[in-house]
Amino acid sequence: MRHAVLILVAAFTLVGCKSQCRVLSEKQCDCTLSTTERTQCLAAVAQREGTNPPTPDDEARCADLIDLCDCRLVDTPQGKMRCGIAN
Repeated sequence: MRHAVLILVAAFTLVGCKSQCRVLSEKQCDCTLSTTERTQCLAAVAQREGTNPPTPDDEARCADLIDLCDCRLVDTPQGKMRCGIAN
């Protein structure tokens, strides 16, 4: 029982280590159709965050978008805006 509690605590701690922009980007990766595309997307997200970390302003913007981003709408102009990928 004690071991299970330690594992849960560690898991929740690791989840808290991701930036808000990383969480948003990973959510966008979930919109891909295949496992291969998702894996490639996640690898690119990790690399991009390592070479270009988000600023505090970026983090605030990403935090605002996380709950708004919806894969079902990502191909629409409104969906792109809600996921932070509009041109």
